[in-house]
Amino acid sequence: MGKVLCFIYPNMAEFEVMFAFHRLLTVGNKEIITIGSDRNPLVSQSGFIYTAAATIEDAFDYPDVEALLIPGGPITEQPPQLTQLIQQLDRERKLLAAICNGPQFLGRAGILDRHSFTTSCSPASIASLGVSDPFPRDQFLQQRVVRDGHVITATGRAFVDFSFAVFDWLNIFDSKEELQALYEDIRGPIS
Repeated sequence: MGKVLCFIYPNMAEFEVMFAFHRLLTVGNKEIITIGSDRNPLVSQSGFIYTAAATIEDAFDYPDVEALLIPGGPITEQPPQLTQLIQQLDRERKLLAAICNGPQFLGRAGILDRHSFTTSCSPASIASLGVSDPFPRDQFLQQRVVRDGHVITATGRAFVDFSFAVFDWLNIFDSKEELQALYEDIRGPIS
């Protein structure tokens, strides 16, 4: 059974990745493992309390890791171990998928220097925080979802499209038609 890691951190916007994880578990039969800087409880933007199943360091020893998904959240410091894990998964061409402000972690790891990406975080937002911009803006595309090789990024509002890009990359459905039918069912008519 393939493993999909999810980096969790304080004030993360977990709702941006929950649909993806639901289908990865129920349709894709993936093992979902939350990883964090430590195993102390943390509070998400939605007010839910989470505890990582494993530390980032533990993740280096897992066999069969297929992907790392990172939800959005505040611009925050990056654990050095996360940078190392992202770089290792990049060398192995595992899926690196991040949404909203989550691509900040890929940017600091140098991944976005070589891949087109999108994010919800504007240069003005970064400037207002008075921190270094983690995004190489020359690679930025103003799109809902950007898939460049094994890297998928999305704006926060595109969480359904983000999920489907992840499903497609990990090939969890029996056919493209099954994937498309579910997408059309979820999207539904606009009334």
